[in-house]
Amino acid sequence: MESTFKEMRDGESVLDLSPKANVAGGVEDVYGEDRATEDQLVTPWTISIASGYSLLRDPHHNKGLAFTEKERDAHYLRGLLPPAVATQELQEKKLMESLRKYEVPLQRYMAMMDLQERNERLFYKLLVDNVEELLPVVYTPTVGEACQKYGSIFRRPQGLYISLKEKGKILEVLKNWPEKSIQVIVVTDGERILGLGDLGCQGMGIPVGKLALYTALGGLRPSSCLPITIDVGTNNEQLLQNEFYIGLRQKRATGKEYTDLLHEFMCAVKQNYGEKVLVQFEDFANHNAFELLAKYGTSHLVFNDDIQGTASVVLSGVVAALKLVGGTLPEHKFLFLGAGEAGTGIAELIALEISKQTKTPVEETRKKIWLVDSKGLIVSSRKESLQHFKKPWAHEHEPVKELIDAVKAIKPTVLIGSSGVGKTFTKEVVEAMASINEKPIILALSNPTSQSECTAEEAYKWSEGRAIFASGSPFDPVEYNGKIFVPGQANNAYIFPGLGLGLIISGAIRVHDDMLLAASEALAGQVSQENFDKGLIYPPFSNIRKISAHIAANVAAKAYELGVATRLPRPENLVKHAESCMYSPIYRNYR
Repeated sequence: MESTFKEMRDGESVLDLSPKANVAGGVEDVYGEDRATEDQLVTPWTISIASGYSLLRDPHHNKGLAFTEKERDAHYLRGLLPPAVATQELQEKKLMESLRKYEVPLQRYMAMMDLQERNERLFYKLLVDNVEELLPVVYTPTVGEACQKYGSIFRRPQGLYISLKEKGKILEVLKNWPEKSIQVIVVTDGERILGLGDLGCQGMGIPVGKLALYTALGGLRPSSCLPITIDVGTNNEQLLQNEFYIGLRQKRATGKEYTDLLHEFMCAVKQNYGEKVLVQFEDFANHNAFELLAKYGTSHLVFNDDIQGTASVVLSGVVAALKLVGGTLPEHKFLFLGAGEAGTGIAELIALEISKQTKTPVEETRKKIWLVDSKGLIVSSRKESLQHFKKPWAHEHEPVKELIDAVKAIKPTVLIGSSGVGKTFTKEVVEAMASINEKPIILALSNPTSQSECTAEEAYKWSEGRAIFASGSPFDPVEYNGKIFVPGQANNAYIFPGLGLGLIISGAIRVHDDMLLAASEALAGQVSQENFDKGLIYPPFSNIRKISAHIAANVAAKAYELGVATRLPRPENLVKHAESCMYSPIYRNYR
């Protein structure tokens, strides 16, 4: 026995010890835990069926008061719950009443996050059944405030944190995540969270929120979703000085140090989860977002929601709006305020769709689209000083500094804001659009609400009720001249859950631009005449699961057509197949 303890002191793992030595009672000490000294490392193994107190603490299986009498007996729950038995519907009613009593949106957000950690199915049931009311709580605009205060409200990790400390060990870190069958990863480095800038490690609220929507709106299983934050530091001085900040206290890593960490991450993801795991890049700064998409688009199943998701949802809104304003897409002229990843992504997808419709090279169709950045209209005389992703939009025109002058010079039929700067669609700009067009299309897409280029009320009032308006964050209906206007919301949540579902049910191994066009087409096709009568260019979110199934079917069909689908044979009815694959948050019965 003495020699055994000597070996343990010398650092040998308890798992390497002979398991033959028995402890009192003749029970074999398989893992060597009882023979370990206090400084010896042991593995806390536990593999068992959840029951009793542990079942009530397991969010995947907990049903609270909804456990039946039979289940309470079978799973040792007697006495651990009050005697009443509630239905899931009654639990939902009680929680919605409770949520509505909170006056501060952040309190609602925290209550929803607590519920997700306590009772997963009830959380998703609430979100699915009350999507229009709760979407602004779990996502924009409230998630922006949650990210800003994430260090103060942080309770328990909801995803994986991979920092520079984990360099060389990322594969091991991925293996620490308890779920092994991951289908979708949403990853951020926190550098450009919504319109709020660099929030570093506190950007985790975005992947957590996006994946909640993947499940609620697109029907992906919660266990197949993995939120990840890559922490390479932050340049936000306020956070670095904040005692509650949860991330690395250093300036952002750049250059080789940054690209090496990201490359190790992308290789580890593919090695651990395979070829068909979808990696969605979220809220990376422009320079990194474009590079990552270009670099890994040919080797991984990757998607950037800020570039591609936004583009797809906006193209859909524009296509739908044509039914209200008339004309075909190639007949319209577009002016963007904002030439970052969202603006150039939307512009490129519109140019691709015009190219497809007219069979004209995309280099030609780009000429119908003009962009304004912080220095004014992007024109060919500025080409040398432009970032690479802006160069295709530098057309022949004399320099124009202000947006209002660009509107007057270009005379666009569609004005799109993706600048991240609030109040930039001024009264003068909207009035100019209304003087050029009978029904100007005005899309103020920046998030959160405080960063919107203009409000719904301003757009309708300044255009004398003629504008076709949609925004990135939600606005309430507006009454103008005795008529009620319902503003649309160009929310990426229309697109990415259905797109992700389509990629997964087809087993796609790459994302192709044609899939984004297919998603836009499917979404535009879901806008009913009743919606158009209200001036809406997007369908109501209350039908989102049906919409997601149609988008998934269209995307999957395109994957089969392009030969990048691996789930064979192709199902006959893709819409029904998509619906049948969707996760349901209804409680299960336990034996």
